[in-house]
Amino acid sequence: MNLTVQTDYAFRVLMFLAVRAPRAATIQEMSDHYGVSRGHLMVLVHRLGSLGMLATTRGRRGGVRLARPASEIRLGEVIQATEPDFDLAECFTGESDRCLISEPCKLRGILSEALSAWFDALNRYTVDDLVKRNPPLVRLLRTDEPAGGSSHTANA
Repeated sequence: MNLTVQTDYAFRVLMFLAVRAPRAATIQEMSDHYGVSRGHLMVLVHRLGSLGMLATTRGRRGGVRLARPASEIRLGEVIQATEPDFDLAECFTGESDRCLISEPCKLRGILSEALSAWFDALNRYTVDDLVKRNPPLVRLLRTDEPAGGSSHTANA
């Protein structure tokens, strides 16, 4: 299973804002810092805002900040908000399932159990767990200089 770029960027944005809380940051500031597309971040910030994770303020002193404490934003919640689907096999797709053995096959149940366990594990952690007691990350995200390196391919 691969997570999309949207999920990677979502974690980067949330960590950036968690480290800088309660101060707001601009989309441009995050885009410059990570070296990622401003357009991608605009769409993502809008989505996370509509889900109650981020709050945005327009204007000269505006910006983006966490709408809830980092300790209340669960990792599984972020992934479910940013990933398009979790159809691990054709039998997960419902009406478009054309697999001959879907009815008697036990694979769907086992994969469903595994996916549930995966989300249970992720939901034991929050954005705060990613940033607390992590001085190297805090140093990288508190600076006004871009983090540098190959930020386009680095994983959160």
